Amino acid sequence: MNRRLCIASLATLCAATLLPLAAQAQAWPTKGPIKLVAVFPPGGSVDQVARILAPVLQQQLGQTVVVENKGGASGAIGTGEVARAAPDGYTFGVVFDTHGVNPSLQPKIAFDTRKDLATVALVGTSPMVISTHAEQPFKGFNDVAAATKGGKSLTYGTIGNGSLGHLAVTLLAKSAGLDLVHVPYKGGGPLMQDAIAGHVPLSIGSVFVAKPHIDSKRIRPLAVTTAQRNAALPEVPTLAELGYRNFDAPAWWAVIAPAKTPPELVQRLNAEINKALQTPDVAAKLAAQGIVVSLGTPAQAQAFVERQLDTWDKVVKDNKITAD
Repeated sequence: MNRRLCIASLATLCAATLLPLAAQAQAWPTKGPIKLVAVFPPGGSVDQVARILAPVLQQQLGQTVVVENKGGASGAIGTGEVARAAPDGYTFGVVFDTHGVNPSLQPKIAFDTRKDLATVALVGTSPMVISTHAEQPFKGFNDVAAATKGGKSLTYGTIGNGSLGHLAVTLLAKSAGLDLVHVPYKGGGPLMQDAIAGHVPLSIGSVFVAKPHIDSKRIRPLAVTTAQRNAALPEVPTLAELGYRNFDAPAWWAVIAPAKTPPELVQRLNAEINKALQTPDVAAKLAAQGIVVSLGTPAQAQAFVERQLDTWDKVVKDNKITAD
């Protein structure tokens, strides 16, 4: 076979291989309803993000989009269901920042986050807020830093052991030489109950968790953990502004798919999510949760998740942090 004939045969083979994928992408999503697995129980931020997106995606795609809550193990149970699902474009997941921490804290997790899942889109990010009880003397986070000098320590509460808030404060305390002692709670509700009662002097939680109690003046925000200030709390400085250089530890939400989902379908859903995020209604609802919308490609979203996995794996291992 001469070289020209060989090239022509190869081109024909490639075209034949790509045609089914192109046809599948063109036909999607006509086979049936699309399932969005919210990997936390009803009522939390993951559930709300899924339910904000679902009706808009349903309208854009012309296909029913169903939200199914599958909570447990910091999101790992629902994420595992997505990892095991058929990669046909009819099962996706909505995950929280625990997605970037779970592999380090749960070594026996039933899937490989890097190999068994693909990131479709980064929906958005939100700062975590370090707050204090209204009657505590701390007017800013630098007062907290000063109070931990000379062998003194302060306790801080989070939504749980190994949560992103726990890891972020661990990273902050270690890099700045602060003596901050962790008190884990079983979720945002119990944490805020003790925070507003003054039983724990410091707390760290997402804007979603903290802002109602900041608005009621029962807790005072001291700093946010993102590189930029948040529009929901414009007067609250970032830790980077306060001298903790390059500190950036956002809460985040993303949509994932089984790893072998055809790239054409991943790209299509990514485009539809980006379109949905730019609608005024969706943007306003997410902003009300303190979420800053992210627009980008699947590759950019995947790179973000990879960085989160690397960052928090190091913090977990360096500080010998274990799950509850």
